[in-house]
Amino acid sequence: MPQPLHHSALLTDLYELTMAAAYFETKFDANASFELFIRSLPPQRGFLIAAGLEQTLEYLESLHFEDSDIAFLRRNPVFAHISSDFFDYLAEFRFTGEVWAIPEGTPVFPEEPLVRVAAPMIEAQVVETFLLSSITFQTMIASKAARVVAAAQGRAVVEFGTRRAHGPEAGVLAARAAVIGGCQGTSNVEAGQRFDIPTFGTQAHSFVMAYGEEEESFREFQQLFPEHGVLLVDTYDTLAAIDKIIHSGLRPRSIRIDSGDLVELSRESRLRLDRAGLTGTQIFASGDLDEFVIADLLARGAQIDGFGVGTALATSKDAPTLSGVYKLVDVDTGDGPSCRAKLSDEKATYPCRKQVFRVTDPDGNYREDLIARETEDYFNAHQLLTCVMRGGRRLKASPSVHQIQERARAELLRLPEAHRRLHNPDKYPVSFSRELQSQLAEMRQRFTSVGRQ
Repeated sequence: MPQPLHHSALLTDLYELTMAAAYFETKFDANASFELFIRSLPPQRGFLIAAGLEQTLEYLESLHFEDSDIAFLRRNPVFAHISSDFFDYLAEFRFTGEVWAIPEGTPVFPEEPLVRVAAPMIEAQVVETFLLSSITFQTMIASKAARVVAAAQGRAVVEFGTRRAHGPEAGVLAARAAVIGGCQGTSNVEAGQRFDIPTFGTQAHSFVMAYGEEEESFREFQQLFPEHGVLLVDTYDTLAAIDKIIHSGLRPRSIRIDSGDLVELSRESRLRLDRAGLTGTQIFASGDLDEFVIADLLARGAQIDGFGVGTALATSKDAPTLSGVYKLVDVDTGDGPSCRAKLSDEKATYPCRKQVFRVTDPDGNYREDLIARETEDYFNAHQLLTCVMRGGRRLKASPSVHQIQERARAELLRLPEAHRRLHNPDKYPVSFSRELQSQLAEMRQRFTSVGRQ
């Protein structure tokens, strides 16, 4: 398998590094715990699928500052009053902390810690930007993919979105996340190589237009790709193209319709193909599809065997961001842990290191989640957060994308349908333990009392 990409330590926000310098200069060398969670679900979402952990762990294992990175920071005027000792520290910098995480492919809900980082303060602080980007992006795409795949009702869905993704690397990671969410594969060849996932391709309108006759383009392509050829039939006239395929004696694996009335065109194409004995030729559809369009097409009787979904999937077009945050929950200066929380209106957070407990019904289906302190225990519930890294090194090899996909498929089947439906899903029950609520109330009382003095 190809080596994982190296990401520069400068792939962060400037304030992470100015805070690191301030911690260093003031000798604030406490151990800290941060938790990454999603504040709320996007519209029409009843769940999320955790993803992006593999890239997070790769980043943490390889994180270091190159000489050129340090030279660049020295030249930045904002560090004019920072000692040379800080830059010497950066030259030796490595992540040495501990990471707890919910496994990729697990359904998750608002305010549940997806990742907890426990490390020396500077180490835990400077990784914030990358972790938020990696986890929230892939979680967003995997969740969208799960909805699209559900709408397809067992028909194949292929991710087609790299050309519309927000940059080439986003396209590669969107492909990975889409497969975790249930897609059969991707059109992105690099993603196929890097993650060992199936790649699929058809042909473009330009290929059909390049030849003098549409039939000639079909014949040449089919001859070269007899087992895998997918012929694009809507360049000129879809049904006329179907007739040309039939009259030419071609037997393509699939045809692709990219425009027009997909319900009527697919039904008539199916009828003509079947009459000609091409019952094995499948109909593949693409063109501005999402879960809502796909569900509507099938409800109206479209004869479609598979879908290529691009923009809506690779960008999660209807909900392109997640409200991910990375919050300090505990600081240990050597005298034992001390809980931390943000208390501002509308953005308050719960203090202390946490665990997520998932409760199931007698049939093994998910019933509710409880967010509690890590020291609590609930014997009738399953703990979701597990330790995946210690001393800056992974504790075991990560599962393959296919294994994560299987996990996501099995886990979603345990989530009641009311929380999975496309429109107006029921809210999944998530609550905080009494101990956490008491801890938060004590902190509010303490800081409110100080403010009144």
